[in-house]
Amino acid sequence: MLNKFLKDLRNKDHKPGFGGLDILRYIGPGLLVTVGFIDPGNWASNIAAGSQYGYTLLWIVSLSTVMLIILQHNVAHLGIATGLCLSEAATLHLKPWISKPVLWSAMGASVSTSLAEILGASIALSMLFKIPVPAGALLTMAFVLIMLFTNSYRKIEKFIIAFVSVIGLSFLYELTLVKVDWVSAGIGWVNPSIPQGSIIIIMSVLGAVVMPHNLFLHSEIIQSRQWNLENDNVIRRQLKFEFFDTLLSMVIGWAINSAIIILAASAFFTNKTPVTELQQAVGILSPLLGSHAGMVFAVALLFSGLASTITSGMAGGSILAGIYREPYDIKDSHSRLGVGISLILSVGIIFLIRNAYMGLIISQMILSIQLPFTIFTQIRLTSSSKVMGDHVNKKRTTAVLLFIGFIVTFLNIRLLISLF
Repeated sequence: MLNKFLKDLRNKDHKPGFGGLDILRYIGPGLLVTVGFIDPGNWASNIAAGSQYGYTLLWIVSLSTVMLIILQHNVAHLGIATGLCLSEAATLHLKPWISKPVLWSAMGASVSTSLAEILGASIALSMLFKIPVPAGALLTMAFVLIMLFTNSYRKIEKFIIAFVSVIGLSFLYELTLVKVDWVSAGIGWVNPSIPQGSIIIIMSVLGAVVMPHNLFLHSEIIQSRQWNLENDNVIRRQLKFEFFDTLLSMVIGWAINSAIIILAASAFFTNKTPVTELQQAVGILSPLLGSHAGMVFAVALLFSGLASTITSGMAGGSILAGIYREPYDIKDSHSRLGVGISLILSVGIIFLIRNAYMGLIISQMILSIQLPFTIFTQIRLTSSSKVMGDHVNKKRTTAVLLFIGFIVTFLNIRLLISLF
């Protein structure tokens, strides 16, 4: 009787309600993922898309965001229903010859992500303090390692998210200050078009929005909103609240990404101004901030780079820990090693890069190449009743996920054809 009473009491204390404050408890994981796809690499890809092709490539942001909402909700579904992150679930439920190539390639994607984030922060340090990019990369890596290894990042996490969000929203506000061809923008949002030579930019935008490391990260950080896995009602309520968090966060990301492309189209494409470095993006903030645009842009870029480097490092730690059948825990050696691999290798590559701007764009393209492997692994796991139990995907959900996987694969094939 006593054991039953204590069990019921635990369940009661840990059941979320339906009030507004209960919903607010879930707001966080989605926004952390959003920070990951309004990162420096994303800024570079969007500016390249807008400056080279005007409003034409806005459709890829729309398509990517729809896919992102579905994929991120589905992978969070996995974390809530099983208590496992995507890497752990793949290791436990798939054969090694399948799981290991997927997970190690995902580690490579994490390195590519960290490269873009650290490179963006380094460019910002160069703009602010004239620090050489390689030295800035070392400083950024050192700062993030300290934040992660001491868990100090939790104390500033919300402030970083808030700051980056404000700067992102400033892009939205600036739309009221510049002349935008809204008819062309509206057509660009819904009309899939692949202009000659645009496939690399398309894939970099896709890889910058639907990022493999974010799928692993979301399934991990959703554990922070766990109550228990014994009460089915609790799980179903969690899924509802989580979807609200994901939908809200991804729509915000869509709006900011679209705004950057539109502003780049207005500032650069209409004036036939080629963009060869990220620093030129200061020009799209000038109507709003005037002579202070450069400093504000650099500070925003720095905070964006630091925040997203933290999330990419966490993702690397989660992936490697999962390979060893462990959850992410920065005190654990495998999680620390995963963080180290993601950050240290990326800095080593930065020392070899000559064109930082193209390095950002290519790093995002690499993410899109790995993406189908992560997507199909996710589908395999969430469509298995052995893994998900009563919370297995419905057939129509699996069909939609497969359709997304085939779209990404098709675009990757187009990319490979264009390269060779």
